[in-house]
Amino acid sequence: MSTVIYPGSFDPVTLGHIDVITRSAQIFDKVIVCILNNSSKKSPLFSLDERANMLNEVVADYPNVVVETYDGLLVDFARMNNVNILIRGLREESDFACEFKMAQGNRSVALEMETLFMPTDPKYSFVSSSMAKEFASYGMSLHDFVPKQVEKKLYDKLWKKSDSHESETVEGE
Repeated sequence: MSTVIYPGSFDPVTLGHIDVITRSAQIFDKVIVCILNNSSKKSPLFSLDERANMLNEVVADYPNVVVETYDGLLVDFARMNNVNILIRGLREESDFACEFKMAQGNRSVALEMETLFMPTDPKYSFVSSSMAKEFASYGMSLHDFVPKQVEKKLYDKLWKKSDSHESETVEGE
C-alpha cells in the first residue's frame, strides 16, 4: 500500500491545495494531509482544530484521504506513521527553491525520506492562503481561491474580528 503525506499549514486550505490533494489521491492508496503547527509563521488565523475541520469537510468525498494535525517535526510524524514519501505542491518557480531546501533538510535528518514535487494546476498558480485572507479582509469574492465552505468560514472569522474591534472602539470613545 502506497501512503504519502501532504504537509502544510493550510491556513486556510485553498483550491490549489485541493488540486494537489485530489491528484495525489488518484495516484496513491492513502494520502495523509498533515496540518503542521508552523512556529516560524506568524499567528495563524484558524486554530489547528478549525483547519482540520475545514479540510475534513472539503475532502469528505475522498475515502483515501485522512486529515491529521501535528505539532513537531514532519520527519517525526512521518516515522510515526511509517511513511517515507512527502508530497509538496509547487505554484511557481520561486516555490521550488524553498521546497527544495526543505526536502534536502528533511533528507539530511531522515535518509529514508523522499519528497515528490507536484506542480499545481496553472489556474491556481497565483493562489495562496495569505492572499485569500487579505482579499477576504476587504470583502472580495474568493471563488477562485478557496472552496465555498471555506470562504464562508474565512469571512465569518475576519469580519467577526473586525466587528468586535469596531464595537470596542465605539464603546471606548
